[in-house]
Amino acid sequence: MLFKQQAWLRQKLLVLGSLAVGSLLYLVARVGSLDRLQPICPIEGRFGARSQAEFPLRALQFKRGLLHEFRKGNTSKEQVRLHDLVQQLPRAIIIGVRKGGTRALLEMLNLHPAVVKASQEIHFFDNDENYAKGIEWYRKKMPFSYPQQITIEKSPAYFITEEVPERIYKMNSSIKLLIIVREPTTRAISDYTQVLEGKERKNKTYYKFEKLAIDPNTCEVNTKYKAVRTSIYTKHLERWLKYFPIEQFHIVDGDRLITEPLPELQLVEKFLNLPPRISQYNLYFNATRGFYCLRFNIIFNKCLAGSKGRIHPEVDPSVITKLRKFFHPFNQKFYQITGRTLNWP
Repeated sequence: MLFKQQAWLRQKLLVLGSLAVGSLLYLVARVGSLDRLQPICPIEGRFGARSQAEFPLRALQFKRGLLHEFRKGNTSKEQVRLHDLVQQLPRAIIIGVRKGGTRALLEMLNLHPAVVKASQEIHFFDNDENYAKGIEWYRKKMPFSYPQQITIEKSPAYFITEEVPERIYKMNSSIKLLIIVREPTTRAISDYTQVLEGKERKNKTYYKFEKLAIDPNTCEVNTKYKAVRTSIYTKHLERWLKYFPIEQFHIVDGDRLITEPLPELQLVEKFLNLPPRISQYNLYFNATRGFYCLRFNIIFNKCLAGSKGRIHPEVDPSVITKLRKFFHPFNQKFYQITGRTLNWP
């Protein structure tokens, strides 16, 4: 009889213990989530001010939960209306550059409670077929958000496509424009590496970087090679400046975003007139990946895709030297125009 009572007590304690642990885990997750979700102060600046009581405290819960359901098409128009959700045109666009870190920048900015990102590259302004579908088509490609949040999209082809500045200007002449750049030679090699990987997946051969970057007839830098042309940042920026003042651009140091992301993100917060919300808590270094990963709250973490951080092929040092010498005067002009000097050789 005593043995049965002891067994019954042990079973009872085990059940109670499981319930207690489960409740504790739920509370920890809930507190951690709410701490991250709640905007602590109103959104200020050019996007308008609103009191904390008026700003929906479910904003980030929506982003992490309801947004997933909207993308899957599991919600009705009535639910959209009840949650006061809208699809807004972007108030800021990451316009480039390719292989500069546009995806990393977008994902990191998405840590901010007032930012909602378009998950896919829309290619509205650089694609004639898409552009012909009209601005409402573009708007419907945007994520659902609260009116007080800012929608951001990124399409790195925008920076180098001639028609894009005028098209964006016609949509919103006061839009904020983000350009993330890396050291031009490194960016060109990264561009080449991505194309090379695609060729190798299809069992196709491809020229070595040196043969593409250097004209064999003149032994000079081949400016017809797209990876080289894209890295001449000042040439593309001058085209944008015909439509937008330099004050509407913010230059992000893509090399620094890899090694020391928080200061770069804080500069972007300031540029977008957003209250500072991204902290060191939201960023942790993954030694295995060699990159910073994102921490949204105590439960939800995210690392960038495995395709990020491809190993670059060995490049002849003399070619690297020649490229850096070629890019140098363009870099100096880029510093002068933008007012930001970067530590490029």
